[in-house]
Amino acid sequence: MAFYMCCFKHLCGATPHTTVPIRTTPTIVLDTGYMGHEVVIVKNGVRICGTGGALGNIPILQNKAYFEVKLQQSGVWGVGIATRNANLNKVPLGEDAQSWVLCSDGAVRHNGEEKHKIPDVPQEGDILGVAYDHVELNFYINGRPTNTPVTSFKGTVYPALYVDDGAILDVVFENFNHGPPSGYDSIMVEKSLLEND
Repeated sequence: MAFYMCCFKHLCGATPHTTVPIRTTPTIVLDTGYMGHEVVIVKNGVRICGTGGALGNIPILQNKAYFEVKLQQSGVWGVGIATRNANLNKVPLGEDAQSWVLCSDGAVRHNGEEKHKIPDVPQEGDILGVAYDHVELNFYINGRPTNTPVTSFKGTVYPALYVDDGAILDVVFENFNHGPPSGYDSIMVEKSLLEND
């Protein structure tokens, strides 16, 4: 019996326990390493203000990804996707081949071209949805589709936002105000990104 008690004592508390590091999935936020020089990112990486653009810290690699942006304060703004080669100091985004955005004037822009124009321009308090599946980029306003698909993407893309003239945007990467379109989900962190700690 003493032998069993000795083993029990050894296994259940007589020796110090070492801690095992627990890997946590990175939080998706706006990336302070990829933002314009006059951009301010606050609220734990979800609010953008100032002047310029910022990218999310995680690329969109999955087949169907969705995120939302709340228009907290009006001004000049845009939401969409961009590569890390986009000029985040120049407003508006969408003027180069590296960004695809819905702008505050209702225009959907890419490479300096107005691809679409929506009739109902988003207002302060509106929720803008962005759905991307590597074939099409679609925008939603308060859960309703704008029917303004954009195509022809090249490179690895990230969520992209820009602000100017007093605009304030809050990005939402989970717990959405409006459910994503059927088959879409929040941006997922790829396993290989977790292994590069």
